[in-house]
Amino acid sequence: MEYMTIQEASEKWGITCRRVQVLCVEGRIPNCIKFGRQWAIPTDVEKPNDARIKSGKYIKGDER
Repeated sequence: MEYMTIQEASEKWGITCRRVQVLCVEGRIPNCIKFGRQWAIPTDVEKPNDARIKSGKYIKGDER
């Protein structure tokens, strides 16, 4: 299996390096492996869907 770095994934998917790091930490990218301080992401993995809230409305914990 071939792997790519966070920088390569960010260029391929059109998102920032920090966003790719967050996706790895959250476990949203399958089969990514951390070696010390570096992440190895499989080259055949698709970009995960963006699950962040964009409407401005909170779904959980809105107790007003």
